[in-house]
Amino acid sequence: MTVFSTLFKRVSRPLTMVTVLLGGAVAAQAQITPTTPPVYPPPAPPAGDTTAAVNAQEFATPSVLGMGPSKGLIFHYERMPRFNINSDGKAVGLNDYRSQAEKNARLVIKGYIPFWNRPHLKVILGVNYEREEFKFREYPTGYELYDNIENKGLKTLGSQIAVIRPVNEVNWYIFRIKGELSGDYTSSELSVRDYLRVSSEFLYGWKRSPTFSWGVGLQLGYTFGRQSIYPAVLYNRTFNNRWGVEALFPARITMRYNASPRSLFFAGYSVDGFNYIIKLRQPLRRENAIDLRTLELRETEVKFRGRWEREIYDFLWFGLEGGYRYNYAFDAFDRTNDNRFKIVDSKLAGAPYASLELFIVPPRKFLKKTVDK
Repeated sequence: MTVFSTLFKRVSRPLTMVTVLLGGAVAAQAQITPTTPPVYPPPAPPAGDTTAAVNAQEFATPSVLGMGPSKGLIFHYERMPRFNINSDGKAVGLNDYRSQAEKNARLVIKGYIPFWNRPHLKVILGVNYEREEFKFREYPTGYELYDNIENKGLKTLGSQIAVIRPVNEVNWYIFRIKGELSGDYTSSELSVRDYLRVSSEFLYGWKRSPTFSWGVGLQLGYTFGRQSIYPAVLYNRTFNNRWGVEALFPARITMRYNASPRSLFFAGYSVDGFNYIIKLRQPLRRENAIDLRTLELRETEVKFRGRWEREIYDFLWFGLEGGYRYNYAFDAFDRTNDNRFKIVDSKLAGAPYASLELFIVPPRKFLKKTVDK
């Protein structure tokens, strides 16, 4: 089932609910005054990270010279070809399932706006809509979990706010909180209470030079499928005019090559986690247990990737990415408890993937005016 032609009709109603939920504020990254003399593109980390900040002359920030331009509006489409699926029923009375997925695709739309932009304080708002679709070799599959996924898709509608606070010439910290509605809901059955997922992070760091910044902190989120707290280490460094590294370990590590101010190459890995609520039309019947009508699907994948970002025209860039996806987990749990007992243990075979991205950045004329003020 493809819904991209009716995307904006489906997004408008739930988007308002999430924005009100978090005070209408959501976050990601921003474009601020570069150093003097101005450097273009101004430093900024990859989309979605809360490490987005600018290189101020008097205050420390996590970004470094050589990082790509900040992204204000992003359109991202990703596709994987056919791969095998093996699912084992772990509860008594549940069957196993063996088949192939003919398609696995993701559509992502994100937007970021600097709400407050001062040298000593940055507040950034943003929203995101994501949809993941599966198409199986046969439909209906006869397996309730996958029939639900193919018919309604897996959606994420989010709102977040990030605060970037330079303390002095050396120290900085970042705080982010994000709320998302994640699951197989439709606009007519959306319930904030049932589908809400909250994540947050705090990082404190040191700006050692315009080309080196690092920090440590904690993240609360679903990177590894189940909501958990784990440590995070940020490391941004530009070694020379060509090479650099951008990392938020353990979630990602990326090497960067600056071919020119308008063309950048990246290579590395990323760990992505998703947590969806699945409401079954037909309950899963277990022997000597209550029938299950709702499942919590925890998905974790590791991507080994290469990426090219290139300017098309002043404020418009594109990104091409490809690599290999290794699926670590695609497991279903009984959402009524917080244990780690699996209801369905699934293995998605590894597969290559490719993605295309278009994103809007601040025009050079705007950056020049900002520097001149």
